[in-house]
Amino acid sequence: MLVLHRALSLQVCRKGACLRGKIKWIMRPDDANVAGNVHGGTILKMIEEAGVIISTRHCNSQNGERCVAALARVERTDFLSPMCIGEVAHVSAEITYTSKHSVEVQVHVMSENILTGTKKLTNKATLWYVPLSLKNVDKVLEVPPVVYSRQELEEEGRKRYEAQKLERMETKWRNGDIVQPVPNPEPNTVSYSQSSLIHLVGPSDCTLHGFVHGGVTMKLMDEVAGIVAARHCKTNIVTASVDAINFHDKIRKGCVITISGRMTFTSNKSMEIEVLVDADPVVDNSQKRYRAASAFFTYVSLNQEGKPLPVPQLVPETEDEKKRFEDGKGRYLQMKAKRQGHTEPQP
Repeated sequence: MLVLHRALSLQVCRKGACLRGKIKWIMRPDDANVAGNVHGGTILKMIEEAGVIISTRHCNSQNGERCVAALARVERTDFLSPMCIGEVAHVSAEITYTSKHSVEVQVHVMSENILTGTKKLTNKATLWYVPLSLKNVDKVLEVPPVVYSRQELEEEGRKRYEAQKLERMETKWRNGDIVQPVPNPEPNTVSYSQSSLIHLVGPSDCTLHGFVHGGVTMKLMDEVAGIVAARHCKTNIVTASVDAINFHDKIRKGCVITISGRMTFTSNKSMEIEVLVDADPVVDNSQKRYRAASAFFTYVSLNQEGKPLPVPQLVPETEDEKKRFEDGKGRYLQMKAKRQGHTEPQP
């Protein structure tokens, strides 16, 4: 009988970024949907777990106050190839940039068919972490610098840092938006497929600080987005990509979180779903319900052979829904143009 444990191997190097690490998992039936495709949320959780380990180790690599790295943002990530039950996931993480108070980690995920030995790239992701003091969860500590092999690497990292900082601030305008239920909605409308999940945060969901792991939150977000997509098209669905996930505030142990998803846009073969995470600190009367995280997930519908199917077109009804549809269309066209630009032959 084959037994494969989760294994993390970290090594310190002085070429380019300082730290690299690898984790391996074997995919089990409870990691996948009914068609045998591994949930996007399961992969996101693996990615975040590798990122938090490597960034926490780096932030504690020098003498000083001990800390734990907390996830602040995940850049857009595309699911390049499906992963299936029985395959082994190889998750590689590398620190590629550090600012005074944050760490950039780039992660690659390969899937391996252990019967044939075939490997394929399934995901690439960029995550940003901040080190929080073990003594005071609201205190952000300084990050030990990394050694770059070339000055260009540091300059490129600084540009990425400034860009994500600006984009993270721009998402806060959406913090007051709430997904409201509608009685007896019509098929193919936003109200028909919108879904919510309520979860009580327990000790197993949390870090040493007592707040939720970013990977746990992302897995729940993907679960809700998948329900929305399945309700809309009533077929097998898989995660195609995730736009930037922004973590606006920490979620503490004992909070009740509501993860809400709604369809915002459909193209011929894809669906964009907005997911909002709200936290309600029910054991603390001094704090009100607040927005903790937000993101856009893109799903595709598949037939029994795993080929893309046409998606029923969304019918926006209200002015807000029509605006969100146009915004989603803009994001879709922008990413389509970007992909086409990357595939054009070089002169």
